[in-house]
Amino acid sequence: METKDVLYELRTKNGLSQDELAEKVFVTRQAVSRWENGDTVPNTETLKLLSDIFNVSINTLLGSPRKLICQCCGMPLNDEIIGHDSNGSLNEDYCKWCYADGTYTYNDMDSLISVCIPHMVKAGFEENQAREYMKQMLPNLKYWKNHDYLSDGGKFEAFKKELITEINDLNIKGMPKVESLSALVGSYVNLAYPLPSGIKAQFLNDQTTYLGTQLESDKFCYGVVANVDFILICTYEEDGNNPNLLLFKKR
Repeated sequence: METKDVLYELRTKNGLSQDELAEKVFVTRQAVSRWENGDTVPNTETLKLLSDIFNVSINTLLGSPRKLICQCCGMPLNDEIIGHDSNGSLNEDYCKWCYADGTYTYNDMDSLISVCIPHMVKAGFEENQAREYMKQMLPNLKYWKNHDYLSDGGKFEAFKKELITEINDLNIKGMPKVESLSALVGSYVNLAYPLPSGIKAQFLNDQTTYLGTQLESDKFCYGVVANVDFILICTYEEDGNNPNLLLFKKR
């Protein structure tokens, strides 16, 4: 679609009149009308405002002229999985797994490769083929090219190690030891747990990126999700069935 069609669709989908949208982005109704007629396009600053209002990338607003890929892991990007800056704006360079609210979640290329390979094997790659592909592709991406500048010097990795120690010190009966934590997007792990009252409750935000892991035992899987504020530990069966909340602890 062209920009004029994208803007019209987003405005009407969100139930906004031209006057209401104009007020939100500090322009006149006539300016919005000219965009939707294809006479003009919003300037850069207005595109940023529209991106925040509609929670879509500027690339989408412009009719998707570029094919976006994560500049850390190489994953193709769409608006649903694009990472966010600390101010909540979409960052079109990264996915939610590699970049969470302004924080890069991988400081070590080998760790990222280890996380990606199982997913690539499921998609039909052989393990050695997947590893070789990642080793050749990753150094060409923006994050790894500028790693010394963009990296936090290992602070996030140190936080993960601290969190792993804290989780293991809980000594959850039967739960295997946590060895590593990876980025997890909330919508993929936001299970609904039955409470004593009979209702089911979810504790995560679908749009937030957390740290976590899955640990397998003989009968079920243990799920671990955490961030700077809390630690959540649960069990569940295949495909997330029969979830049971074991612990929700504020840090």
